[in-house]
Amino acid sequence: MGFFEKIKNSLIKTKTAMAATIGGIFDSFTGANEEFFEELEESMILADMGVETSCKAVELLRERVKEQRLRGGEEIHNALKDILVEMLDVGDTSLKLDTKPSIVLVIGVNGVGKTTTIGKLAHHFTAQGKKVLLCAGDTFRAAAADQLEIWAERSGAQIVRQHEGADPASVVFDGISAAKARGTDIILCDTAGRLHNKANLMNELNKISRIVDRELPDSDKEVLLVLDGTTGQNGLLQAKQFKEIAGVTAIALTKLDGTAKGGIVISVADTLQIPVKYIGVGEQMDDLMPFEARAFVDALI
Repeated sequence: MGFFEKIKNSLIKTKTAMAATIGGIFDSFTGANEEFFEELEESMILADMGVETSCKAVELLRERVKEQRLRGGEEIHNALKDILVEMLDVGDTSLKLDTKPSIVLVIGVNGVGKTTTIGKLAHHFTAQGKKVLLCAGDTFRAAAADQLEIWAERSGAQIVRQHEGADPASVVFDGISAAKARGTDIILCDTAGRLHNKANLMNELNKISRIVDRELPDSDKEVLLVLDGTTGQNGLLQAKQFKEIAGVTAIALTKLDGTAKGGIVISVADTLQIPVKYIGVGEQMDDLMPFEARAFVDALI
């Protein structure tokens, strides 16, 4: 099944909700008047694109309708899709992992599917013939390393872990040392999802980053933020905080098959100006998919 078909099937809740709103607006289209634009803006907000992003998209559509003298509902519909694709185009949607080793720090609050995302990434890369090592840096959550070990076995990746409560930075150091010795292609590091306060989390992530910069100064490094798509605008607030703390370079949005508000993908990319690189659309190993903006928008609207 191709990306478009899989996304279309997985976003059925969002697609149904948007068909009843945006689709209905275009079905009953009588002209690009003020009422049309107001209804369109409201329906986009209901799809969790956020007030700011929805207003921006509609304003761009107004300008395009006027400049290009668009009249028909279909050509205005297509113009809207083009605008949404452009709003998603905020950078390369593939992870830059060209060095050996390369490293991905995976961050996000507990419960968003961080460990599962790492496991699926490991499966994705090992299927490409890459040698992958998982680093169990979330030593604060009970059973986090155990879960990661299960994913390592499923995906055929190696794992480095320590005891619960160990210093996460020391686990990352051990992981990097092991990766160098074993000729690893990609290191995937789990990190703590929550510490006692924001300052502690920031200090922990900074400490890990310093270890990575010192031990792998010339290696490609990505900081992948995992967000739960079902949390909508709350997820966006989390993302803003992590962007400040950790220098996020990429986003993975999970659980999009379980929400009627898949518009959060557009809101996150546009508001943060950080590319969405993966979306999670189910529980299977291959249900974490590299993101394609045009196919996503076509499936959504």
